[in-house]
Amino acid sequence: MSTPTPVSLEAGLHTEYIRKQLVQAIFAADISTAAISNPFDSEGNLVAIPTGYVPIGYTTDDGISFPSDVSMSDVTSSQSAEPTRSDVESDVLTASWAPQETNAATVAMYEGLPLSGTGALPPIGSAAWTWDRAKTPRNPFRRLLFIGLDYADDGGEIYVVRHMPRARLTDKDDETWSRSDPTTRPVTVTAYRDSTVGTSCRNWIDGPGWRSLAPSGG
Repeated sequence: MSTPTPVSLEAGLHTEYIRKQLVQAIFAADISTAAISNPFDSEGNLVAIPTGYVPIGYTTDDGISFPSDVSMSDVTSSQSAEPTRSDVESDVLTASWAPQETNAATVAMYEGLPLSGTGALPPIGSAAWTWDRAKTPRNPFRRLLFIGLDYADDGGEIYVVRHMPRARLTDKDDETWSRSDPTTRPVTVTAYRDSTVGTSCRNWIDGPGWRSLAPSGG
């Protein structure tokens, strides 16, 4: 009688696969700006951020959250206590963050202003920044680029990149003025399908550190 092979509960466990986004960056662009086709070169290095994508800058240490609100449609039957069929009815992806900088991108996102061209805010330090609260608010679509950076065991960069080619503001929290905390303009955006790109959100993971995780000979 053969002896059963012991089952290893350690099989498939990889501490080197546990990721953090040690640094995060957000860039926003007007919808007229070209969508991101590939943020990496052939070696897996992050390429320069395209012209037109404006940095959001520092955010609170809560980072960026990407809630996905899934709604299911269930079929119930008298012979079963559980649903006998369940289908996705909607799956809505959002992103939320609280910027700490007062710059052109954070104010434009919060106030519904363009990031470039007519109506855009001038450079930091210009004689006057002025805008009026609109009688009929505008809520333009944007292109958003999110980049997270981690490091592999060998010190190589691992980038997680998320691109929403067509997103718009769908919620915002109170603008806060305080003696002890920076002024923040927290926003939530919702991703919508871009008919040209073919998706509401495209994702990449790459970088020299990511490629170093490939099995030997792979």
